[in-house]
Amino acid sequence: MNQKKSVIEPIFVVHKHNARTLHYDLRLEEAGVLKSWAIPKGPSTDPQDKRLAIQTPDHPFSYATFEGILKEGYGAGSVLLWDTGTFENLHSPQSLTSCIEKGRIAVLFHGQKMQGEYILIRTKLHHQNSWLFFKVNDEKAKIFYSITSAEPYSVISGKTTEELEKV
Repeated sequence: MNQKKSVIEPIFVVHKHNARTLHYDLRLEEAGVLKSWAIPKGPSTDPQDKRLAIQTPDHPFSYATFEGILKEGYGAGSVLLWDTGTFENLHSPQSLTSCIEKGRIAVLFHGQKMQGEYILIRTKLHHQNSWLFFKVNDEKAKIFYSITSAEPYSVISGKTTEELEKV
């Protein structure tokens, strides 16, 4: 008898965050929090693009649906919900926390914009918070394509960062 495993996949979100500088925040759910990385140049669908990703403090799960303006303090500026979906930890049954400790995370995204396999690898060059984030060369890869330029809109409001900031 072939039984399907009943597993709810964890969510991921990508916020387009216009704070001191424009960047994208990748957030991966685990144990009720969002593990987070700031990606200055944003995600890419081109496997040749290795993007710097700076690990930042965990965010509460409630932040997964946030879109709006942070008025003051840490991270002040506009936060656009650029992408959301579910992901599979390809190192399962290892926890995401275990993968972070080992310095290598492989995920399969099922997002509205981000699809397919991506890798996060901790760098040895700087401090412990520096990682490289890149797309694996799979059927969802798009070479010479800028997903952040081609698809600047929020997945919940349909707004651009500029439109969100006018409110």
